[in-house]
Amino acid sequence: MSPPARRTGRPRSAEADRAILGATRAALVELGWSKLTMGDVAARAGVAKTTLYRRWANKSELVVDAVAALLDEQLELPDLGSLRADVEETVLRFAALLERPEARTSLMAVVAEATRDEALRERIRTTIVDRQKRLVLLGRERAQARGELPRETDPAAAARTADLIFDVIAGAVVHRTLVSADAVDAPWAREFAELLLSGFAAATGRGCPAPADKPAAAPAAQKPAGSV
Repeated sequence: MSPPARRTGRPRSAEADRAILGATRAALVELGWSKLTMGDVAARAGVAKTTLYRRWANKSELVVDAVAALLDEQLELPDLGSLRADVEETVLRFAALLERPEARTSLMAVVAEATRDEALRERIRTTIVDRQKRLVLLGRERAQARGELPRETDPAAAARTADLIFDVIAGAVVHRTLVSADAVDAPWAREFAELLLSGFAAATGRGCPAPADKPAAAPAAQKPAGSV
């Protein structure tokens, strides 16, 4: 029996990856997307350019991973004892992160570039969006354990609900901070959480109001006495 094949080459260094991704965000803030090159990043990170190309095929992949790493490091779901408090705090933390130049510039750059690049859009979906949905899934699991939300018996419906909640939270905070340039403060986060959780309860089968446009049934007409 032949011995197992030995891996060749140096093992990938987590420390080098962090340096490269941090250098990518810093270079993007200073240079912008159009002027950013793999050589700039390599020089800032103190590594050979070939090191970058062994890990990332191009700068699009590199910048997406730089954004994903920042979100992974900085965004965690707090456990404050209630779903409402957890949502409010997560919204405030996410907004604060988007106020940082490295996060704001990097995210806007990859989103803008993705409008012309289907492969980049897919990488954003798998590397950023799908990974950050963990916060929604964890928040829902905690809320269900506390009895704040019912457990959904249909896995497909539960997945759709999680996708929708993620889109609503991420879309609202990104739009307010990066597009409208308005503050995400405690009062806004509180009102947003109230609106969100009202919809969340309805989506999972609780507190679903009757349609407002459905008229009430008219009472039956009374017939005169003695008529048939």
